[in-house]
Order: sequence, then structure tokens, then C-alpha cells
Amino acid sequence: MKRLLFYLPLVVLFAGCTKNLKENIVAKIPGEKTMLAKSELLTASSDFKGMNWADPANNFNDNALVISGLNSSDSYATTAAKAINIVNAFKQRGANTIRIPINPPTTSSAWWNSYVGAIDTAANSGMKVIIAYWEAYSSQDGVVDNLTQFWAMWQAVVNRYSGNDNVYFEVFNEPHGYSLANLNNLYADWLSHYPNVPRNRIMLDGAGYAGDVNGVGADSRFSSCLLSFHDYTWFEPNKHTSAEWETAINALAYPDRTVVTEFGVPMTTSVDYLAAPGSNVDATYYQGMTNGIRNRGIGCVYWPGLCTGDYYSITAVNGGTVTTTNISGLTRLQYAWGLTNITQPAATFDGNAWYKMISLLSGKAVDVYNSSTSNGGTINQWAYWGGNNQQWKMTDLGSGKFAITNRNSNKSLDTPSNSGGTGIIQWDYWGGVNQQWNIIDIGFGYYQVMNVSSGMALDVNGGSTANGASIIQWYWNAGGNQQWQIVKL
Repeated sequence: MKRLLFYLPLVVLFAGCTKNLKENIVAKIPGEKTMLAKSELLTASSDFKGMNWADPANNFNDNALVISGLNSSDSYATTAAKAINIVNAFKQRGANTIRIPINPPTTSSAWWNSYVGAIDTAANSGMKVIIAYWEAYSSQDGVVDNLTQFWAMWQAVVNRYSGNDNVYFEVFNEPHGYSLANLNNLYADWLSHYPNVPRNRIMLDGAGYAGDVNGVGADSRFSSCLLSFHDYTWFEPNKHTSAEWETAINALAYPDRTVVTEFGVPMTTSVDYLAAPGSNVDATYYQGMTNGIRNRGIGCVYWPGLCTGDYYSITAVNGGTVTTTNISGLTRLQYAWGLTNITQPAATFDGNAWYKMISLLSGKAVDVYNSSTSNGGTINQWAYWGGNNQQWKMTDLGSGKFAITNRNSNKSLDTPSNSGGTGIIQWDYWGGVNQQWNIIDIGFGYYQVMNVSSGMALDVNGGSTANGASIIQWYWNAGGNQQWQIVKL
């Protein structure tokens, strides 16, 4: 990861999904199930609950890497002792994975004999360790700096760790200098260089800045390899709401194989990542990413867990003591890992005011069809013209729940069943859960509106932008037709 002004907003995502593929079948017995060698079973993405442990220079370094809390003069024993403290601190926060950088100067110098103390300590304690190659600071062009040194570096790592089931090999961090075809050929070359490394412990970054994992994952040569995905706010500057950030995760075609090995936000700026985000894009990004990761059961490795001097760092170390820099940030990370439950930020409204509800996708308003005042009157969208049938009161029922009442009919939004696709109607309010709505603040004046009874979202049917399109309930997918701007009149 690098926060530089020339960082390109390059992420290419495609929709779809696939089942996990396995290779290297070791036994086929007639009438029996196919058996796979334990070493070839793909670790579930959700099993990666991690933190990056980084060099204070942000891992782009012309010299050997010295990750935060270590010193280049440390012996193996000293490195291991320091690592125990930091690894235990990560574990106490719920992590079971660290991601650690390498480069050729690290593995070709005497420091390598000490540096491995950190890897050994983590792996021997049961932690997964992702070892990732980073370019030199003077290069950063997204291609391998020197192929001879690159192969020698990886040979040193493979020689030491190919037999350790807790160690994973990430071939190239953010290989943005290659076309997809050339990158896939580089990866194939890596596999041919190190045929004894189990494919299920090889991790391949998406093309670009680890964005196009779908293009790499679609290559059948890598069907048993893991994939590495990155996303940051500056990659996609046109995204604002937390739901828009969820779509980046929803678009991953191989969720069982993909690990989000980098994502992060400022942790030392006192932002409360559990509160309503308002117009703070860091908050909407982090809430959206953690929601998407948890909802799809995808593993993630926060950037960074520890990096001295980096205001994104979720921990800090001083005199051997490791502290958390932002409790709310850690809680949302633990939520992404599936370790804790949290209440999503609820909306607040003036209970005496009237509001219009505008679809992000169509720009049209929630409307009672033909200004009906009857029970069962249907709800559609229509260009806003200020009619009372387009105005709504939000009555707070507590715990983030609201009744939504029409000004013209004095009847409430209601779903007559819990089935997906059911059309929303209006009905006299009687307090049923099918008339109660969780309204979640997703930032920048937009909201997620979820029926309490069905757990489904208020949705413009088929993503239509036409006047008269029906409003239904549908499974939450973070689409623009499920995001609502609620504006006080």
C-alpha cells in the first residue's frame, strides 16, 4: 500500500461466482468418494483474520526490510522474543494471520537469519503468515525489479518454508505494471519455478493494484491458488455511501478463494467508526468494506496492524507495550472477521417533520400510486413534484426502528408477506413488525431501509428508472435502487 498523489484509481471488477476447484487428486477408488491430500485442501477465505506487520518505510525499500518493533542489529533470538510480544498482541485482538513483506535485499543479507525469527515465531504459534514481495522504493513501477534477484529471493523463502503449512506465498504485491495476460504468465512462471509449493498456499494479487482478482481467478492454471484483493478510498473516488463500498466486495467472483489483504483507514484521527458516518468517506468506506467482507464470508488482513508512524496503524508499540489506536476501528475489524456483533449506525429524524425519499439510482421519489387513501394502495416511484402522496413522516420506535407514514393517506408503509419481490403497500398502522423499518445511515444523506419482519430492503423493482416502477422488498445487495436519500422538507 502507498498513499501517493500519483496513485491511480485502478480497480476492475466483474460479477459472477464460481465453486472452489481442487487439484492433485491423490486417490480415486471405485465406489468411493474422491479424497484430497490434506496439504492440497484450499483454506477457506474466511479463515484469514489478519493484520499487516509493516516496515515504517511502508515496505517500499531499497534496503533490507525491518518491520516495526525490530532493529536491524537484532539477533534471531532477540527478533523472536520481540515477535512473541507483537504476535500475542495481534492474537489478543482476534487475529490469526499476519502479512509480512520481503524483498531481495532482505533475503540476500545476513539480516535474513534474524528476520526469519519473526516468521518462525508467528507460524510456530499457529498463526498463518503471508509472505509478500514488495518492490524497491526507487522503482514502484509495478513490475519485478530484477528477475534474477526475484527468483533467488523466492528460492530462499521456498527452501525454508515450503514444508510449513502455516506459511503462504504472495508472489507480488500490487503488480500494476503488467497487463492481465503478462501478469498471469508471470504467475505461471512462478508455479513452474517452485512446483513443490502446494498451490493452496500460493496467493496471487489481482492485476493493477491488486484490483482485478477476477481476471486472475478465471485462469484455469491458478484454480487451486488463493487470490489477493486490495481496495482503498482513493482507488474509487466516485464512491461515497457505505453501500457503494459494499459493491466492491459483492463483485468478487471467487469469494471462497479471495482474501482482502489490504484495506484501511486513518486510526489516529478520533473517527468513531461505529457511529453514523455523515459525510466522512473514511467512515462510509470502512463500514461498507467490513459489512461486505462479513456478509460474504471473505477473509481480510487490515493495513496495517502495526506500522510505526503510519496513522492508519490499528496498533502502536512503545517500549514493548502494544496499544490499540482506535477501539471503534478494531471493533469493526473484528466484526468483519465474524468475531463480534455490532449495531449498524441508525438514522435520526425530526419526528414532527415530513421527508421525501429519493432513489439513488433513479432520482425518483417513493410515491403512493394515484394518491390512494385506501388500505392496500400500492407504492411506486415517480418524479418528485411535491405532492402529499410523496411526503413521509419517520416515527422513531426505538432501537433504530421506524414507522413510515404517508402525509396524504396517514397510512404506513407495509409489506404483506416475507417473500422476496413482494410489492410494498400502505395500511393503517397497527404496530406489526411488517410495518416497522430499520433505517441505517450509510452516509452522505443516504439510507438503507430494511423491513423488520422480512429482513429485506426497500427496492425499486428491476432497478428501473421509469415513472411508475413498483417499490418492492428484495434481498440486500447494496444496489443504487436500494439506497435512499431522505430529505427533510
